[in-house]
Amino acid sequence: MGHPVTTNPLIIMMINMTVVFVVLVSLSVLINLIHMVDPTKKPEVKEDEGEAETAAIVSKLQAEPKIEPEPAPIVEEGIPPEVIVAISAAIACCGISGNVRAVRVVNNNKSAWRQNALNSGLTNV
Repeated sequence: MGHPVTTNPLIIMMINMTVVFVVLVSLSVLINLIHMVDPTKKPEVKEDEGEAETAAIVSKLQAEPKIEPEPAPIVEEGIPPEVIVAISAAIACCGISGNVRAVRVVNNNKSAWRQNALNSGLTNV
């Protein structure tokens, strides 16, 4: 009773491979069954209904009044508009709503990091 049924590695491999493939096939059948019975699947729309919906949406969008964009903010000399747009996008990503009214360049010669480096004796700053 305590002896193994077989010690042949090829037979053990074949049994293990069979078990693995049976499990994979059963999982595939289960997934296909779930896709057929899926209650969250959206109902299929006929082509005529889809075209009618598209036409209704287009007509609704054409009927809405056009919204004029706000005038661009005044940009100081030396700051390209792309930088202003990037700053505005970064502020919007943080969750802050509003308009950027002015952007100014900070004097980099007197920044705290630079002053600290100068005070510590670094000469390549």
